[in-house]
Amino acid sequence: MTVAEVMAEVMAELADLEDPRVREVNEKHGDDHGVNLTKLRGIAKRIKSQQELARELWAMGDTAARLLALLICRPKAFERDDLDSMLREARTPKVHDWLVNYVVKKTAHAEELRQAWLADPDPVVASAGWALTIERVTKKPEGLDLPGLLDVIEAEMQQAPDRLQWAMNHCLAQVGIDHAEHRARAIDIGERLEVLKDYPTPPGCTSPFAPTWISEIVRRQAGA
Repeated sequence: MTVAEVMAEVMAELADLEDPRVREVNEKHGDDHGVNLTKLRGIAKRIKSQQELARELWAMGDTAARLLALLICRPKAFERDDLDSMLREARTPKVHDWLVNYVVKKTAHAEELRQAWLADPDPVVASAGWALTIERVTKKPEGLDLPGLLDVIEAEMQQAPDRLQWAMNHCLAQVGIDHAEHRARAIDIGERLEVLKDYPTPPGCTSPFAPTWISEIVRRQAGA
């Protein structure tokens, strides 16, 4: 089959999987698709890696098609500018998160893009820079200016737009969890700024309020 024929088949399959109830739930989180993600992953598993098809699916602009594209693409086949353009086009949370976590993190361009996106005036783009920074805080902190990151968080997180604020708060918590020498300051920043302090947290889940988050994960790690 040609790429065009596979495209037509896949788009028809995605249309058939559209479920109004799934869409209703997703739209509460800012995602405009109604396809069950387990079923979407099943399609990706069947199709396997196909870079040309992935590019065509991405170009459709449809959220479900883009999520599928991110599952079947070859991350290392993208150039730095490809990834930057895709990130700026990825305005729904799930597409944004999957692009950063499933694709950008696996490329040689991740660090360059991290630095560029952190400084970007678009808060959605900047949130991707913080997501990549969280990865480094945990897995490769060498060379990171952790006190400097805490300075920025302390100065800017409270007034940041939601998605950027969430990413900065996650970074604050991760610094406190992974780096004992900065834990007291991370907790202090969280307590003073009170970001997400009253966020509704289901029973059995950890609060995203940084002081609680840090303390709970550190406690679990100590008991492991």
